[in-house]
Amino acid sequence: MHRDAAPGWPDAVQAVFERSLTAEYASLTRLGTPVTVPTTPYLGRTGTLDVSTGLTYPTKAERARRDPRVCLLFADPVGSGLERPPVALVQGLATVRDADLQANTDRYVAGSLAKLPEATKGQPKVVLRRMAWYYARIWIEITPLHVRWWPDRNLAGAPESWDAYPDTAAPLSDPPPGGIQPGAWKEPAPAWRPVAEDALARLPLPDLTVVGDNGFPLCLPVSGADLDGDDIRLRLGPGTPALAGGAACLTFHTHPEAFTGQENRTLIGTVTPAGDGVTMRVERALADWSLAGNRARMAVAFLRTGRTLGPRIKAECDRRDQPVPKVRFP
Repeated sequence: MHRDAAPGWPDAVQAVFERSLTAEYASLTRLGTPVTVPTTPYLGRTGTLDVSTGLTYPTKAERARRDPRVCLLFADPVGSGLERPPVALVQGLATVRDADLQANTDRYVAGSLAKLPEATKGQPKVVLRRMAWYYARIWIEITPLHVRWWPDRNLAGAPESWDAYPDTAAPLSDPPPGGIQPGAWKEPAPAWRPVAEDALARLPLPDLTVVGDNGFPLCLPVSGADLDGDDIRLRLGPGTPALAGGAACLTFHTHPEAFTGQENRTLIGTVTPAGDGVTMRVERALADWSLAGNRARMAVAFLRTGRTLGPRIKAECDRRDQPVPKVRFP
């Protein structure tokens, strides 16, 4: 991890950026719908906040390459070792990096081992070296433009804020690869209601993403959620910025203190303001890519995933005129 953050970043959130194991990363589809994915954040080398996605499932990187307006919500302190950290929202511009897949892979191997050591504890290196389908990465470097933070998830009052200089710009992304982008690798649930019922009952950290008035994704913690007929009623804290209706994403997430896996559920729909929150009309659930249970169960699930995604890696490297990267341990 690198501590050379951009000059002027608020001290109140520096430790949150550095030590959080997960953050909600939101990007925009071609139609302007926000899609939010919990992911592991890393401090970049040049004042950026960076996340990655697998080379074999590049959709969230390609959304950012097409529309660089993204956001990160740091609202999950589990495993960070921080006591009562603030909740921080970052809106910024994304730069997609996939011109050097070997360097990307080396960075992810080293970074993930340092930040999430329990995830691979006890697994033989000879096995991990065969998992290029997972370790080969596309990096998304986020140049922060606006940072807001609240004392906790309740958003009880107005946030404090920090803004980059008005002329701040992000570097251009690497050129997009040729050929056809791979399709989804998992089928979504046929009906959203069972997904919503399960998530509301078991997963404690729901977050709502809409499009803010500045055109960027705006991701915020939800203080309460209940099914109400065909809708979900979402309660938001009094310090929540004013929200307009429109396309929305509701994400549920949890992981253990020692990060060995995670559970996630994602619902897409539209919201309308209602009292102390919003009402969400759900349209669909996205595919569930959770990895949870005991180590044996997760190992079996990971092997199955590898059988699906493994055949993709050479095609994705060929699209970029690069060899398949090697998994090398520091």
